[in-house]
Amino acid sequence: MSAQSQAEQACTKETYYVKQADLPLACPSRHARVWDAHPRIYLPITETGQIVCPYCGTTYILAS
Repeated sequence: MSAQSQAEQACTKETYYVKQADLPLACPSRHARVWDAHPRIYLPITETGQIVCPYCGTTYILAS
């Protein structure tokens, strides 16, 4: 599989539920198949309880 193909798979719009124990929240996560698909950024999910990554469109929801 080419690097471009791997990056496209890693940058899919998905929804993840995260717990307080998972914070601070970063996208892509360390466990992502291609961790360097886009720059790693920390997302301030605690402010609203939900956030969308501006790079890949992944939605994160803080589970209560």
